[in-house]
Amino acid sequence: MKLLKGSVAALITPFTDDAEQSVNRDKLAELVKLHADSNTAAIVPCGTTGESPTLLKEEWEAVMSTVIEAARDTNLKVIPGTGSNSTREALRFTERAAELGADACLVVTPYYNRPSPEGILAHFQELDKVGIPLILYNIPSRTGIDLGADLIMELCEKCPSITGLKASNGDLDQITEVIYRSAQLDRPFSVFSGDDSLTLPILAVGGVGVISVAANIMPRVMDELVASFMRSDLNRSRNIMHAIHGFCRALLKSGSNPAPIKSIMNRAGMKVGSCRKPLVDLSQDKAATLVHESQMMLAKFSGHHIPYDEVLMKFVGTAVE
Repeated sequence: MKLLKGSVAALITPFTDDAEQSVNRDKLAELVKLHADSNTAAIVPCGTTGESPTLLKEEWEAVMSTVIEAARDTNLKVIPGTGSNSTREALRFTERAAELGADACLVVTPYYNRPSPEGILAHFQELDKVGIPLILYNIPSRTGIDLGADLIMELCEKCPSITGLKASNGDLDQITEVIYRSAQLDRPFSVFSGDDSLTLPILAVGGVGVISVAANIMPRVMDELVASFMRSDLNRSRNIMHAIHGFCRALLKSGSNPAPIKSIMNRAGMKVGSCRKPLVDLSQDKAATLVHESQMMLAKFSGHHIPYDEVLMKFVGTAVE
C-alpha cells in the first residue's frame, strides 16, 4: 500500500433500534457511501469508535464483509481494527481481514494483561507474518501501556509490515520523535493523529493525517483541514482548526467514545442506534453542551468558506429539551 494520508474516518457501528441491537448492515453501507462521496481517504471499521469490545466474532465478520463490499469501486481504503489482548485472536482477525481484502489493519496495543516490551514485540512479530500492512494504535488511556518512541522504532525495525502509527497519547514530544526517527526506515511510514483536536499540531511536525471520530458527522470539514495543510494553505488549515477545536474537545469530554458521536448522529436523524451497554446515551445536559459547541463552531466557519456537512447542519439545528 502506498503512503496513506488524509482524513481517515473511525467508523461507528450502527445497530438496529430494538432489544437485539443487531448490526444494521444497510445503514453501515450508507455510511460507507457518505465517506466515499466526501473525499475521506480511508475508513476504520471495528475500532474503538466501532465498539469492537462488544462485537461478537460473527458480527465483526458481518461488519467487515459489508464495509469491504460497499467500498468496492470507490477510492476508500479499508483498515479494520484487528487488535486484541490475545495474540491468537488478533492473528485470526488479521488473517481474516487480509482474506476479505482489507488494505491494512489497525492493531491496538494488547490491553489489560499488561505485557512486557518483549511480549509486545512477540505479539506483533506473529501478526507481521500475515504480510498485510499494520498500523500501530498507541492509546495508553485505554490499554494501560504507552509504547514509547524506542519500542515503536524497535517494532518497526523488526516487523516490516508495520507502516504507520495512530498516535492517541497526546504526547507531542514523543510523536515528533517518532516522525523524525521513522524517516530513517527503508519504507514509507504514516503517523496519524488519533485526536481530532491535535490534528494540525501533528501535521505541523510531519504527520500525514488524522484517524477521526468527528469525521462521522463532518467528513468534508476534516478532509479540508488536512488537504489545506497539504497544499500549504496554512491560514485556511489554521482557521479550520481554530473553528473545530472547542467542539472536538467537548466531544472527547462529554462521554466515552463513541457515545457522544452516536448521540449526535441520532439527533441528526441518521438512526444509527444506541451504543451497546455498558456505554449509554448522553444525558440531556451533555447533549445540550454539544449542541452549543456545534453552534459556536458553525459561527466560526462564517467568512472562511469552510465546507458544510449535512449531518452537522442537522445536528446544529436540533434543540435539547
